[in-house]
Amino acid sequence: IYRETESEARREWVEQFMSVLPCPECRGTRLKPEALAVKIAGRNIAELTSMSVKEALRFFDELRLSPKEQAVAREVIKEIRRRLGFMQQVGLDYLTLDRTTESLGGGEAQRVRLATQIGSGLTGVVYILDEPSIGLHQRDNRKLLSTLKGLRDLGNTVIVVEHDEETIREADWVIDLGPGAGAQGGRVVVQGRPEDLMACPESLTGAYLAGRRRIEVPKERRQPQRGFLRIEGCRENNLKNIDVEIPLGLLVCVTGVSGSGKSTLVNDILYRALARHFYNSLEKPGAHKRIVGLEKIDKVINIDQSPIGRTPRSNPATYTGAFGPIRELFARTKEARRRGYKPGRFSFNVRGGRCEACAGDGIIRVEMHFLPDDYVTCDVCKGRRYNRETLEVKYRGRNISEVLAMSIDEAYDFFLNIPAVERKLKLLKDVGLGYVQLGQPAPTLSGGEAQRIKLARELSKIGTGRTLYLLDEPTTGLHFEDVRLLLGVLNRLVERGNTVVVIEHNLEVIKCADWLIDLGPEGGDEGGQIVCTGPPEQVAVCPESWTGRFLKPILQV
Repeated sequence: IYRETESEARREWVEQFMSVLPCPECRGTRLKPEALAVKIAGRNIAELTSMSVKEALRFFDELRLSPKEQAVAREVIKEIRRRLGFMQQVGLDYLTLDRTTESLGGGEAQRVRLATQIGSGLTGVVYILDEPSIGLHQRDNRKLLSTLKGLRDLGNTVIVVEHDEETIREADWVIDLGPGAGAQGGRVVVQGRPEDLMACPESLTGAYLAGRRRIEVPKERRQPQRGFLRIEGCRENNLKNIDVEIPLGLLVCVTGVSGSGKSTLVNDILYRALARHFYNSLEKPGAHKRIVGLEKIDKVINIDQSPIGRTPRSNPATYTGAFGPIRELFARTKEARRRGYKPGRFSFNVRGGRCEACAGDGIIRVEMHFLPDDYVTCDVCKGRRYNRETLEVKYRGRNISEVLAMSIDEAYDFFLNIPAVERKLKLLKDVGLGYVQLGQPAPTLSGGEAQRIKLARELSKIGTGRTLYLLDEPTTGLHFEDVRLLLGVLNRLVERGNTVVVIEHNLEVIKCADWLIDLGPEGGDEGGQIVCTGPPEQVAVCPESWTGRFLKPILQV
C-alpha cells in the first residue's frame, strides 16, 4: 500500500505501523564497503562522523601524520578544525556530526546556520535571530553571546528576538514592544539602552529586569510522600547505565548542560515506555532495564508546543470544548427555535449553517503551482465562515461569528452567567491567554500559546490525581510574566496530586521546583550521569553541578 498509493494521507496512516531500522547491509552508514575501507588513523568516514563535535576536534588535534601526508592534508585539516571550532563557539559541541537536521531543535538549527556565518568574515550584514538561546544552558549561553558580539565587532548589525535576561542585559540597544499581548500590544513601549528599559515604569520587561516585579521562590517546598517512579539501567545514547528516581506528587525539573541526556531520559525512555505500557504505543522506548512503580500512576501526558491543530478549523474554543455549549446557547434562542435550527447549524465544520463557498474556513486557498499556496479571504462570507441566514440569529446582540472574533477576556465577561462556558474561559484567562481570540485559527498560535491551551484543557478535566505530565522546555518563547503564569498552572496540577516533570534551563522555573535531577557533568560523551538530585538548595551547593553554580546566587545559599 505504502509504495503504490499516491495519497499523502494514506502514506502517513501506514507510517504509524512502520518502524525505521538501520539498513542490514551498511548498518546505517549509507556507504559501500569500498568507501568504508579508506581509513585515517584507524577510523573510516562513518566512524568519524558519528563523533560529537568535541570528540572530532580532539581527534584532529591529536592526529599524527607523516611529512608526506602533512603536505597533502595540512590545509584540509586546518579548515576542518576551523569549522568544528565555529560549532563549539555557538554551544553545539555535544552534537554528533551525522545528526539529521530534522532532529535538531529550533535553537540548534539556528545556531548551526550561525556557525556557517562566523567563518564567512562578512561585514555590513544584518543578522536576524529568533530566540537563539532556546535549549541552551546558562553556561553555553555566554559562548553564544560572545559569538554574537564578535559578529557585531566585525561591523555587522545583529537583531535578536529574545526573552533571555542575560541577552537583554548584554544588548547595546533594546526595543520593547507591548505593553500587553495581542490587541493590548503592538506599540513601542521604550527603546534605548537596557538602563532606559529598566527605568521605564510602563515596561513589564523593565520591571522584571529592575527587580520591581519578580517570580518569588516558594516559602516551603513539597516533600516526596507518595514514593518514587524508578527508571533502572538507562543507557540510551550517552546515558551511562544510570538509575533515576522521580518523586511522585511534586514539580520535578530535569536540568543539566546542553547535550547531557535530559531529552533522552524523559522523552526517549520515560515517555515512550509509559506510552507503550498505558496506550500500547508502537514507538520503541530507549534502552533501559525496567521501570518500577508504574502502579502508582494511571496515565502519562506529554504537553509539548506542537500546534493544537493543523487547519484553521481548530481554535481555542473547539480545542477546550467551550464551543459546544456556545452553539447550544445559540440554538436555544427564540429566533433559532422559530427557524428549527439545532446546535449543528452553528458549526463551521458541517453543511447547513456554514458558508459553502469556503466550506466554513473563511479563507480560500489559491494554488500557486511552483510557489507556496496563497490564502485569500472568502468574498462571499467576507471571512465570517457562516451563511447569511445563520448570522441573522443573535444571542445578546451578537451573532456566532462576532462571538468567535471576541478576545477570551471579552468572551469571559460576555458569558459570565453561563457556567459551562465561563469555567473553560476562566482557565484560558488563568494561563495568560486572555488576549487571544476565541476563534483564532490554530496555525496562527505560537508554540507557547498552544502549550498553554493544552494545559488549560488538562485543568478543565476531572482528574484522578495520579497523572504524570511531561513538558520539554515549556518556557520557550515565554516572557517573564508568562513564565509566572505557567508556574501557577503547573503548581495547580501538582496540588491535585499529579506529578509534573519538566526539562528546563530557565532558572526562574528551576528555582521554583520541588525537586531537581541534574544530569551531566558535561554534554555528549562526557555527560549522561546523575550529578546531583534533591531540592534546589541542595543542588545549588553541589560543586560539580553547572546548574548549581548559576542557582547559588539566586537562592543565596
